[in-house]
Amino acid sequence: MISFDNTENAFKGKTNFDLNRSYWLFKMVGNPSLVNVSAKLAPLGLNIGFKGLIKSTIFKQFVGGENIEECDKTIAELGKYHIGTILDYSVEGKESENDFDACLKETIETIHKAKHNEHIPFCVFKVTGLARFDLLIKVSAKEFLSDRETKEFERVQHRVNLICEEAFKANQAIFIDAEESWIQSAIDDLANSNMLLFNKEKAIVYNTFQMYRHDRLDYLKTTIANAKQHHIHVGAKLVRGAYMEKERERAGEKKYDSPIHKDKESSDIDYNLALLECIKNMDMMGLCAGTHNEKSSLYLVELMNKYAVSSHDKRIYFSQLLGMSDHISYNLAIAGYNVSKYVPYGPVKEVLPYLIRRAQENTSVKGQTGRELGLIIKEKNRRNK
Repeated sequence: MISFDNTENAFKGKTNFDLNRSYWLFKMVGNPSLVNVSAKLAPLGLNIGFKGLIKSTIFKQFVGGENIEECDKTIAELGKYHIGTILDYSVEGKESENDFDACLKETIETIHKAKHNEHIPFCVFKVTGLARFDLLIKVSAKEFLSDRETKEFERVQHRVNLICEEAFKANQAIFIDAEESWIQSAIDDLANSNMLLFNKEKAIVYNTFQMYRHDRLDYLKTTIANAKQHHIHVGAKLVRGAYMEKERERAGEKKYDSPIHKDKESSDIDYNLALLECIKNMDMMGLCAGTHNEKSSLYLVELMNKYAVSSHDKRIYFSQLLGMSDHISYNLAIAGYNVSKYVPYGPVKEVLPYLIRRAQENTSVKGQTGRELGLIIKEKNRRNK
């Protein structure tokens, strides 16, 4: 029986210095007022020379490095404990064609690196790294596109196709991240068209399903049904979601029903039902359970046992973010399950929006910071004894 209470396993990869740094960091992000102030001051801090402080604290906790080469140490450290790395170039919010082409080039480089490194089971990209946000809004809303916009979106389709084709040639699974609901339709269409092309033998292209949305369980079932008709495999990364406050705020402003479940319990139910749906169709699936939820992780273990799916079956991975929920990642890996960590990378200035989201997430998700802190304190006490 797997226990997520074993802190000796959970923090095997952390020195006492690392553990103390994590302790003080989670103490700070447990203070909402401090997080809000820091989020506003961090960009200013970079401009006046505080890059070193940021890089040695929150950046060190949640990010692999400023470039692919700097991630090598993290990849090797995780690999030592049989935990894979998902390289995630986390530069976002760009608007120029040059920036989009640079992101395309960087993403393809991660695929090439993964091809020659057994510790990198997946690569990932966001479509907003390859396209203007406002263009994706128009495409998702099925609005009329000008000739210029039509050509612009054709370039977006070409970039996504190039990445997926490169992943296919390298036999390397690639995740397409989910984003805000008002651009997700365009992202889903891009994911589905590339699944049709490259998922004939196995899951290479994975779409991401945000189960905090009340329509996503039905959408997952529809995706599986369509895949059966076309005799292809479905790549499914299941997450709860990362834009809850933003989604509800926009729905309120524009006076439409929020796509987000009314409460956490409903999200949890749908997440677990989605796991069941995937396991029942495992003969044509690739599944990554991206979750920091202990109950959902244990439920997937139970489902694998019930449906006689081996813990080593490469079609199923558990995944957590670097710097969070190590008690889930390490205990599962030690028990023989396939585990991977999302390892973001990029220049400190460019990754700052990601870091701010991680700090705010730990503050807003009920019990998240308290749980991390409690486990760290338990391990500190164990080591002191």
